[in-house]
Amino acid sequence: MKPVRSLARAMLSGIFVVSGLHNFQNPGRLVPAAKPLTDRVTPLLEKAGPRIPTDTETLIRVNAVVQVGAGLMLATGRFARPAALVLAGTLVPVTIAGHPFWNNDDPGARNNNQIHFLKNIGLFGGLLLAAADTGGKPGLRWRTGHRIGHSRRSVQRAVRTARREARIAVRSAATARRIPG
Repeated sequence: MKPVRSLARAMLSGIFVVSGLHNFQNPGRLVPAAKPLTDRVTPLLEKAGPRIPTDTETLIRVNAVVQVGAGLMLATGRFARPAALVLAGTLVPVTIAGHPFWNNDDPGARNNNQIHFLKNIGLFGGLLLAAADTGGKPGLRWRTGHRIGHSRRSVQRAVRTARREARIAVRSAATARRIPG
């Protein structure tokens, strides 16, 4: 199954690497669509830290760099699960800013944006699957449950042994009291 996982990760990450490179080189074409969203996020960014850039073009470039980096990590399988989560996070503002089909009056533009919006939702789902994929190894939840079950059985054995030893000690004490001496 490893070749299938590797191929699927590379296919899923391709769109992020290519579009990230394109958006980094030419962020100006996205500024009009991204401006309303970045205007809403700017006060939050200013509160988070004064050194965080707030201009739209820089935010587009930062998002592009993150998409290229995380896309390459996902494609190569290095930190694939965190990279998939990061890509899913970058996809949210891109989808909201880039494909607001609910704002379109033109039926053609509305349909086009709706298709791209749903495509991005599909990519988001694929990224969530990639983030949850353990590569055939038991996940953290299973390992934790397995350890808890193992510990529970160990404690139960220890309790049974302690009870048995206590019964033997009580019998020994009772026998010792009966012996004259």
